[in-house]
Amino acid sequence: MIVLAISAVLGCGLYFYMYKGHRDIATENADFTLTVAQLQQQFATDATNASKQYADKTIAVSGAITAIDAANHSVAIDEKLSVVFNDSVLMGITEHQKVKVKGRFVGYDDLLEEFKMDQAAVVE
Repeated sequence: MIVLAISAVLGCGLYFYMYKGHRDIATENADFTLTVAQLQQQFATDATNASKQYADKTIAVSGAITAIDAANHSVAIDEKLSVVFNDSVLMGITEHQKVKVKGRFVGYDDLLEEFKMDQAAVVE
């Protein structure tokens, strides 16, 4: 009887752990707020520690829009940060506009020399 009760508790715990809800980045507070230049400087100084510090964290980054890809719901900020939005918020965004976006930091692509962020939203 005790083994059955322990098994049921462990089973429920495992189920809720594996099927927990998805993160809602838009409602999370940013763990870090910085500019693209500051992000680039930190990766230039120590890429390994910077990757550990920002990986899968919610960050807010400010800069100027340098490219817009409406088909993929994405923009480039300061030519170094590729940002993919959850939905089509690109209607009011224009090139060279200064923006602040909040999203999940995915990582740094050293081949393209580009930072990547997804699940982003424009911060008002």
